[in-house]
Amino acid sequence: MSVGLPSGAGVLASAEPELAASISRGLTAVEARLHEVVGSAHPLLAASARHLVSAGGKRVRPMLTLLASHLGDPATPAVIDAAVVVELTHLATLYHDDVMDEADVRRGAPSANTRWTNTVAILTGDYLFARASDLTAGLGTEVTHIQSRTFARLVEGQIAETAGPLDGIDPVHHHLKVLADKTGSLIATSARLGAMLAGAPERDVETVARFGELYGLAFQLSDDLIDISSEAAESGKTPGTDLREGIRTLPVLLVLGGSDAEGARLRELLAGDLTDDGRLTEALGLLRAHPAMDEARSQLVAYTDEARAVAGELPDGPCRGALLALTEFVLARTG
Repeated sequence: MSVGLPSGAGVLASAEPELAASISRGLTAVEARLHEVVGSAHPLLAASARHLVSAGGKRVRPMLTLLASHLGDPATPAVIDAAVVVELTHLATLYHDDVMDEADVRRGAPSANTRWTNTVAILTGDYLFARASDLTAGLGTEVTHIQSRTFARLVEGQIAETAGPLDGIDPVHHHLKVLADKTGSLIATSARLGAMLAGAPERDVETVARFGELYGLAFQLSDDLIDISSEAAESGKTPGTDLREGIRTLPVLLVLGGSDAEGARLRELLAGDLTDDGRLTEALGLLRAHPAMDEARSQLVAYTDEARAVAGELPDGPCRGALLALTEFVLARTG
């Protein structure tokens, strides 16, 4: 496709040409609007707020907002601001995540907390949340309620991840609930707002929102698998980053929950410090060969199958076809 799309939207190269061109135009407008609304009179805040915006990214959330708007009238002006709202909300969480994770790099560039300080990064995230909220005020009370509830789920998911599973709760079940809150909720809202503001029928709004949550879960699981299985940097992250940082993704939880003799050494490594390059390399090799990877990929396939079935409930047309292509893309990217 000749029109330029962020990496995460490259799957739309196979979409109906008019739809793909419309999404491309919309993303161009979203980029311009993002840079406009994150501006500040204070030079430090202006620089830090534009830091991740300028670093680029997949723009999965605004892309899905624009795509879902084709269930109604995609020319509705409010759709662009809705796409900006969901991306601002996502970016704000990244600033906060990097502080909590003590991350040094984000999207291939020094993280805001590394370039400036934790305080600046936290305040910048707060500022982006504020800018997103300001935009929702112009989109109506219902949109403000939806964005607020989504924000609450994001926070609840982060708290649940930080605290860990409560007594008696299966760690895998807990992890998947965290993913639903931290990732699925905002992607669902992205699709919901696009369809709703474009005037799509209520049934289609609810359906595409359900698709968004399932797709978000699948996309996060695929990211987690890529972090283990890839041999080269993916999405600005060095393979094994989650392991090094002690983040327990689905394959790791499956290994730790097992008792197979073959996995004993791997469980020993996963329970210890993986900041050492030698231990990390050994753990990656063992994890890549462990059946937990196939089990985790089966969960990914289950979510994509469910998302595909939900998309099939939508009216036949280019939008449904593109949503179905997204489910194929999320599987293909994990190999």
